[in-house]
Amino acid sequence: MPTIDDRALSVDHDDIDQLMIFPLTDIDFDRENDNDAFRNESEDSNQPITFKGFRPQMTLKQRRRSLLSTGLSIPPPNSNVSLWRNAGSSLPPPSPVVSPVDRWKKAVRKIRSQKDPWADFHLEKLPSENVIRHRYNALKRQWVVDTASVKIEKEPFNHGAMRVCYRLKKLSNVHMGDWSQQSHNYVAKRYMENVCREVYFEDVHLQMDAKLWGEEYNRHRPPKQVDIIQMCVLEFKDRPGSPLFHLEHFIDGHYMKYNSNSGFVEETLRLTPQAFSHFTFECSSHKMIVVDIQGVGDLWTDPQIHTSDGKTYGDGNLGTKGMALFFHSHICNCICESFGLSKFDLAPSEEVKQEDFIKLQLSNSVTQVRGLEERYVADSPSKEGFDFLEFFNSRSVSMASSALSWNSEDDFGGQFSPRNNRDEESMSVDTCQSSVSPSYRRRHRLTSESDESASATMSNEEERDRFHLASKMMARPSSVAFEMDRLAVRNLQTLGDSVLGQIHHDLAMYHEIGRFVRPTEQFDVAAAMYHEQQAAELGVKDAILTMANIFLGMPHDGLSTITVPDTTENRDRGIEYMTMAAHSGDRAAMLFMAKAYETGIGLDGEKSFKDAVKWYEKAANMMQEDESGEFDAMMNDPVYQIKASIAQMYVVGGYGLEKDPSYAGELFSEAAERATAAMKGRLANKYFALAEEAWAQEEEE
Repeated sequence: MPTIDDRALSVDHDDIDQLMIFPLTDIDFDRENDNDAFRNESEDSNQPITFKGFRPQMTLKQRRRSLLSTGLSIPPPNSNVSLWRNAGSSLPPPSPVVSPVDRWKKAVRKIRSQKDPWADFHLEKLPSENVIRHRYNALKRQWVVDTASVKIEKEPFNHGAMRVCYRLKKLSNVHMGDWSQQSHNYVAKRYMENVCREVYFEDVHLQMDAKLWGEEYNRHRPPKQVDIIQMCVLEFKDRPGSPLFHLEHFIDGHYMKYNSNSGFVEETLRLTPQAFSHFTFECSSHKMIVVDIQGVGDLWTDPQIHTSDGKTYGDGNLGTKGMALFFHSHICNCICESFGLSKFDLAPSEEVKQEDFIKLQLSNSVTQVRGLEERYVADSPSKEGFDFLEFFNSRSVSMASSALSWNSEDDFGGQFSPRNNRDEESMSVDTCQSSVSPSYRRRHRLTSESDESASATMSNEEERDRFHLASKMMARPSSVAFEMDRLAVRNLQTLGDSVLGQIHHDLAMYHEIGRFVRPTEQFDVAAAMYHEQQAAELGVKDAILTMANIFLGMPHDGLSTITVPDTTENRDRGIEYMTMAAHSGDRAAMLFMAKAYETGIGLDGEKSFKDAVKWYEKAANMMQEDESGEFDAMMNDPVYQIKASIAQMYVVGGYGLEKDPSYAGELFSEAAERATAAMKGRLANKYFALAEEAWAQEEEE
């Protein structure tokens, strides 16, 4: 038994009684007979073992009572232990110390000794088939092809929305021959409908990239670490058509879908899956978000990734619309706060509707933060962002996405040891603890990686550090306030620049079509206006024009049923939004502001020929299309009309513009030539005549 030191004796007696003592023995542990066996096993095994600690079994008070029942004396509280020992009292002999490694190895052996959950299905009696296995190595961004021997059921045992599931056993590549002892349980999945063969490979690629984000999440030391199951493609070459299957390890437990790619959130509102999705959005600098979290506990499978451009990752990638659906139902929790993730801006009416869910979340959640989580540092608004989409789509060397190392000669048989690398682990090479931070441990190179050169290993380490630093330092919060500061500092008020703004615009459109209400209910007008306003503030062209048209009382396609009173304040706000659209490069807004300054309409009669000329010239210089690619100069306010309008103001002068008939004549002449090229002969003759009049006026003066 461990000795009681003086520090423990100096604690208050009531506090000592409640101290917990960790167990000295394990369940069913024969200390005398098993110590040598475990020691030898530990020395002979090459498998790394991880120990996470045990829960205490009794309090100090219970231990003291146990000693009294055996007739042993114990030191009184607040006494000097050395004097007490000298008085002749004796302590029981210390028990043999059992190392955490031995305890963990015994637990692993117990698990392996359990009955095969698929034993009653007798898969070992089925005929074996040779298959081609395609595994994706995320570190090298390459596909690894080899062969394997499997036995698969003829009929599926379960199905999802798109795929059916078959029980399958795969024989270990190392221990050949014994299907009952050296094969492992897998689940083979196949699409119900015929799909392109590339879809199977795209799904594996998606899952391994999502696993990469799971590793990055674990680097920040969350209360519960997560992992995403390895997946590969099996090709049954001896069957007609060489059909493809997805292959994953069978995970025994209660399967749960925590959120979806369209905003669904599971009723118990678990904290970790929702915080993980929020984490991926901010740490990818709004470039992507991992959703559709499902699996057993925090071991997940079949995720989906939404990207800001809506490309890659299959038909389930809904782009910013999918991101909008996630944030409408997302409630930031204590894990989000411990990571420093910012709260997504919602309308007051939406926050009221979330109050019941917040109460439910607080009552159901059991995960507690420990204060050890690493908060990421948001990028400075003046820094250039890291393009994660470019990293994933064009990188030559990918970061590893697994906490396990790759041994291409062995099987994934050591699945009960969290750091034991086996067959399927070829898809990734890394540990969750590796980091550039000194507080984390780097992964130690195992013998299975001895074929890699030192220079290649260094390159991989540098790539991991690059990704970690990028996700850690280039993260962007989800708040509108920070995004506006970023746009202002970088002078990025251009069309389509802000992903966050597009998400708010999509939310406004979802409100308008009634996505969040019953069919018979009116949509939340206040929430729709709130999100459209946020999108407009962030420079989304469609949102800016919608808000401008609403406040100016003009026809508008977005939020078409919403109107506001015709007041001076609302008209002023409309002019502000239209000016924003013009500064953002929208040609229609430029022409609106030019005509408003020319005529004074909408500006309470205040004309400014100088400002009108400025906006007309900017619109005229956009010869083919604007930033959105939607303008054709030959169909909407052609340049010859704009030149003629500018010329007319120079003929008259005033309102901040100096009169210049000579320059006006040149502009009329240019307008006439452009009208002639556009086959507008009568209009061209009119402009030639106006040019002659302007030059004549110059001669008279």
